Amino acid sequence: MSRSRRPVTVVLPSQEEAAALVRKMRSEVEDNSNYRAKSIRIHGPVCAKCGRDFGPSDLHLLTVHHKDGNHHNNPPDGSNWENLCIHCHEDEHRRGLLGEYLSTE
Repeated sequence: MSRSRRPVTVVLPSQEEAAALVRKMRSEVEDNSNYRAKSIRIHGPVCAKCGRDFGPSDLHLLTVHHKDGNHHNNPPDGSNWENLCIHCHEDEHRRGLLGEYLSTE
């Protein structure tokens, strides 16, 4: 049995509503895209695991780890973030993979 395809009326938002929606979407993207800078500002330029301090010349080696694994969960207080150096961050993710691998056998 096939459905009849009737024309559907679509109500477009007004220009003001569309502009407000675009502003909201852009602010959400901007808020999520600079969480690294926010995390460094909140938690300091220190690896939470090994305690290494980072300066301007090696700050690029400091990454943000999302504790719950959800990169979209970026609360303004930084409660889902911890700053980890690239070595500790890699170790953190490998531990999870190794644990999953060992628990399946």
